[in-house]
Amino acid sequence: MTYDPTNIFAKILKGELPCHKVFENDTALVMMDIFPQSRGHTLVIPKAASRNLLDADPADLAVVIPLVQRVAKAVQTATKADGLRVAQFNEAPAGQTVFHLHFHIIPAYEGVAMGAHATGRADDEELAQLAKHIAAAL
Repeated sequence: MTYDPTNIFAKILKGELPCHKVFENDTALVMMDIFPQSRGHTLVIPKAASRNLLDADPADLAVVIPLVQRVAKAVQTATKADGLRVAQFNEAPAGQTVFHLHFHIIPAYEGVAMGAHATGRADDEELAQLAKHIAAAL
C-alpha cells in the first residue's frame, strides 16, 4: 500500500480542514479526536508522510515518540484519568481508518467503559475546552 497525500490528516496538516488543536511544532500536530473512545481522547500526528508505523522512517519515530509520552502525561493530568491506553493501528484489518501514521492517547476511567473506535461524534465546545486544558498541562 502507498501513502495517499489526500487523506484527512494530510488535509488537516496543510490547514485545509479544521481541528481542535492542542499543540503543534515542526514535526507533529496534537489534536482532539472528534470520534473519541473516552473523554480526552487525543491524537498525535507526525507531519512526515507515512501510511503507518510499518513504512515510517525510524528517524521520524525517534522524534515523535517522546512527544507521545509528553502528551500522554498531559492528558492524564488534564483529565484526571485513572489510566491511559496508547494505541496505533496498521492497516484496515487492525482498525486503521485514516491512513496517515498517528497515535491515539485514550484516557481510561475506573468503572467507565470505552466507546468503540471511530464512532460517536463529540461536542465541539467540549473538545475545545479539553484541548485548552491538555495544552495547559503540556
